[in-house]
Amino acid sequence: MSTSTVANEIVQNVREKKEFSLLALIRNEYFLYVVSSVAFVAIWHWVAAEQILGKSLATPYAVIKELYRLTSTELAGQTLWGHIWASTQRILIGFILASLVGVPLGLFMALNRTANAIIKPVFDLFKPMPPIAWVSIAILWFGIGEASKVFIIVIGTFVPCLLNSYNGIRLIEPELYDVVRSLGGESRDEIFQVSFPAAFPAIFAGLQISLSIGWTCVLAAELVSARSGLGWIIVQGMKQTKPEMVIGGMLIIALVAWLSSEALAHLEKLLCPWKREIEGL
Repeated sequence: MSTSTVANEIVQNVREKKEFSLLALIRNEYFLYVVSSVAFVAIWHWVAAEQILGKSLATPYAVIKELYRLTSTELAGQTLWGHIWASTQRILIGFILASLVGVPLGLFMALNRTANAIIKPVFDLFKPMPPIAWVSIAILWFGIGEASKVFIIVIGTFVPCLLNSYNGIRLIEPELYDVVRSLGGESRDEIFQVSFPAAFPAIFAGLQISLSIGWTCVLAAELVSARSGLGWIIVQGMKQTKPEMVIGGMLIIALVAWLSSEALAHLEKLLCPWKREIEGL
């Protein structure tokens, strides 16, 4: 049994011991995770081994073998770890820049009608434009160096940061502000006691979406012009007709993106202990 305190409320988490049964095992989410993962890998191996898609799909073993080779073999002067760090570094720089601008700007727009009237029309004009559409203009403006790649990531991650911050404030129940006013609170209290805490979950949701989009953007940038990064590895695998290299690069991107998203989710739990999760949904 564990005890935690949230908003002056003591919550006790009691783990009940249940008798083992086959039905309970089948319904266990971790068991289902294992079953679905094993089934996916088995189907993947069967399709690749039988060459249903020709020689364009490598087996899981071939992909793992290729990734292990890349950990000690240099491509363009870097091993796999160097290329992972190159992509991750670009993501971090672009994501941090976008969040430092997008989150405060979204909050400011939601709290200030004048700022909202000025900025929102321009934002709505650029919002539907896909980040990949900026690749060509980024190369024209910044060349094929790191600046163009970071710029594309900033463009792609900026929209969810601003949009979720904006909606996080706008969708707060008005009754919460009425409570603060009835207790003698001022506008400052409404902002710091209601607006910011209530908007934090939406802000972190936007940050997670931005991080996922950031990986899409960096892949697009590295596919066009790069000498390092996971996107460049995928391009080399395509040029050398090595599907195991292409799929390996894709899997590493998925793994690193998932780990970064989980790290952000844990940070959200630390900074937003008042957020409740609804079980059973």
